[in-house]
Amino acid sequence: MKRLILASALTLALASPAFAQTAATDTQRDVNQQERIENGLKDGQLSTGEAARLEKGEARIDQTEAKDMKDGTLSPAEKAQIQKEQNAESRRITKDDNNAIKGDPNSASSKRMQADVQRDANQEKRINNGVKNGTLTNKEAGRLENGQARTDRKEYRAGKDGHVGRNEQRHIQRGENHQSHKVWRKKHNEQDRK
Repeated sequence: MKRLILASALTLALASPAFAQTAATDTQRDVNQQERIENGLKDGQLSTGEAARLEKGEARIDQTEAKDMKDGTLSPAEKAQIQKEQNAESRRITKDDNNAIKGDPNSASSKRMQADVQRDANQEKRINNGVKNGTLTNKEAGRLENGQARTDRKEYRAGKDGHVGRNEQRHIQRGENHQSHKVWRKKHNEQDRK
């Protein structure tokens, strides 16, 4: 009986870092993809409308991560599903980045979208760093990914017509500010991963 308990405890102790590493890997891909969208906007390879549609895809991924990390773990099947969604989104970014449609990186609308996507990348970095350094549990990261999905959907709605107006950006920024405060609170609430 003692051996079974000891074996179970050892298995759990060894599995926890693996789950943490899995979540960190997924959140790092979120960072990378947001940065690719931002760079596409900055160099004119992506139009505002294309970036908005890509943000809709990012919202789907964030929502899947939120749902799957709700219990604090990622099963191999959940991990595979997230990887599949991220791979598909990566292909869409590459396709849009290399098509004939170009954006004007100096337009006011593109600058607004660039700022919003850059803020997304920064929030994702904060979440990723929190998972890696243990200041965020997987459950907390999942809740924060749900907030990221909301922000991504706002960006999609604002830019789907190819233009992001000042009022639309203010609405997005209010949501981003709220999300930023949530990230800070979760990282500083003393619920370190054990």
